[in-house]
Amino acid sequence: MTVSSLGRRFARMNGAGNKILVLDLRGGAALPTTNEARAIHRAPGLDYDQMMALSDPRTAGTLAYVTIYNNDGSLAGACGNGTRCVADRLARETGLRALTVETARGLIACERLGEWTYRVDMGAPRLRWDEIPFARAVDTAAVEIAEAVAYGPASLVNMGNPHALFFVANLDAVDLARAGPALETHPLFPEKANISFAQILAPDRIRLKVWERGVGATLACGSAACATLVAAVRRGLAAREATIELPGGELLIAWDGGSVLMTGPVEFEREIELA
Repeated sequence: MTVSSLGRRFARMNGAGNKILVLDLRGGAALPTTNEARAIHRAPGLDYDQMMALSDPRTAGTLAYVTIYNNDGSLAGACGNGTRCVADRLARETGLRALTVETARGLIACERLGEWTYRVDMGAPRLRWDEIPFARAVDTAAVEIAEAVAYGPASLVNMGNPHALFFVANLDAVDLARAGPALETHPLFPEKANISFAQILAPDRIRLKVWERGVGATLACGSAACATLVAAVRRGLAAREATIELPGGELLIAWDGGSVLMTGPVEFEREIELA
């Protein structure tokens, strides 16, 4: 590890089951390299889906700049469950109920609604094919992918990360471990993609499983939950507010056509010092 990172403490947390590490590097400590991020994930007790590294704020009115790592060392533009965990650490440090952090996606407003419940403004979805990005010009509401015809057309949404959503009649029939990695790295996705399969249970309730880019199968993915509601609304399958059921828990997502709001739980597990 870089010398300036030694002795730093991790908060091990989860958001609806999404395994999160919050690493506070404010005060000028260097960010982990790609190899260091991978090594942290392999260390006993430090395995994670996403690691949220806090640096000194860059923009007035924000409390921290957050760099988001996937467990393969790659960077992510957004992580809704991780952002709620960051908001919890900062809210307890400052006593604030409303605060703003900054990521590669931009400014993210967070609000504490209860002891362990937070709402995060995930920003407006990006829907043009070149914003996903996708390899060719398409209507992103419904795109046929030859290798995935069994799942029907994909809906494409960028929520800070590229997402491809498939709406299926029976979620239990989907082999996520087989379909996920094949589609994540499909040539049509030049920056890879998060691959999700969703089953509409009611206009206000959707069941979801996610294969995360750079992570694999995960118990929850906040940006995928947001992308799912956006895609479902665009396809006329859901209302503008719905509960998204994930293997690790539930998230409430609302989209009025502008920003997507995500409300969900966080859980603090323990603190660990970086050896």
